[in-house]
Amino acid sequence: MSPRPITRWPSKHQLKTQRPWLLLIVITFLLSIITFNLTSFILQHANSLGRSCSPLVGSVVPVENRPRMAIVSLSNRVQETVWQNKKAYAKKMGYRFIDASWMIDRSRPPSWSKILAVKSSLRDHDWVFWNDADTLVTNPDIYLENILLALIGRNDFNSTPDFILTEDYNGVNAGVFFFRKSEWSERFLDTWWNQTSFVKFGSTKSGDNDALMYLIANLPKEEKQVHVRISPMQCLFNSYPWFPSRKSVYRLLLSPWTTWQGAYSEGDFMVHLAGIGNKKEWMSKMIQDTRTPRRKTFSNLN
Repeated sequence: MSPRPITRWPSKHQLKTQRPWLLLIVITFLLSIITFNLTSFILQHANSLGRSCSPLVGSVVPVENRPRMAIVSLSNRVQETVWQNKKAYAKKMGYRFIDASWMIDRSRPPSWSKILAVKSSLRDHDWVFWNDADTLVTNPDIYLENILLALIGRNDFNSTPDFILTEDYNGVNAGVFFFRKSEWSERFLDTWWNQTSFVKFGSTKSGDNDALMYLIANLPKEEKQVHVRISPMQCLFNSYPWFPSRKSVYRLLLSPWTTWQGAYSEGDFMVHLAGIGNKKEWMSKMIQDTRTPRRKTFSNLN
C-alpha cells in the first residue's frame, strides 16, 4: 500500500509574501471595472461633454425645392425590430422608405446587393440614403438635409459631392452612406459591383466593404476631392455603440480619437451595430431606451 501523501500548508512567511500580489491583483481588477464603466459613461454622454455630432434639429434646411430623398435598406433577421422605426422616421420627414430585399442577387452574399438597390433607387430620387438592416434611427428630429448641409456647407444639393460616407477604425464603412443622382454615381456603383475578386463566401466578411475601400483608396486625388466627402465625425450619421470588450478596449487604447468620433452618444442621429453578434437584443434594448426621456446605458449587453 502506497504511503499517504503529506499535505503541506503554506508557511506564515509564504502567506506574507503572497498577500501583496493578491492585493495587487484585486486592486487592478477593481480599477479595471471602474475604468471600463467610467469610459462607457463618458462615451455615452460625449455630446453632453462637448462633442457635437448633431446638425440642426427640428427644422428642415430652407431650400426652394427639397431634394427627393429615399431611405433604402434590406430585410434580415432584425427586420421586425427596426422596420417600424425607419418607416416612422421616413413618414415624419417626408422621405420614401424602400425595402429592396426583392433585389438580392443570390449569386453573392446579400450585402453586395446594396449596390443594386441604391442604383435602382437613384432613378427616381435626387439622393439615396443607404443604411444596413442593423441600424436604428435614434434621433428622429434630425433631417437628412441637415446632415448633408453640415458636410457640404451649402443648401445646393444638386451638385457635387456625389458620395458621402464615414470612416471607422478600419477605414471607410459601407454600412451607411449617401449617393446623389449623377452620372458619376452610376459609374462608380457599376465599378463597385464589378469588383468580383473581392466577393467572399463563408466568412465574416462578404467583401463589399473591402472593395469599396480599394476603390476609394485608388481614386485619382482630384476626382476624390470633387466627388467624395468623408465625414470628419463618424457619429454625424453612423455611430457605433461602445461597451467594454477586448476588441473595443484595444481600439480605444490604440486610437482614442477614432473611438471618440464614432462612439454612440445621446442625441446622435443613427446607431449602427456593426460587428455585434446579438443584434436583436441590442436593437430591442435601444428602441426601448430611445422611447424614454433619458437613455439608459448598454454596458450590460455583451
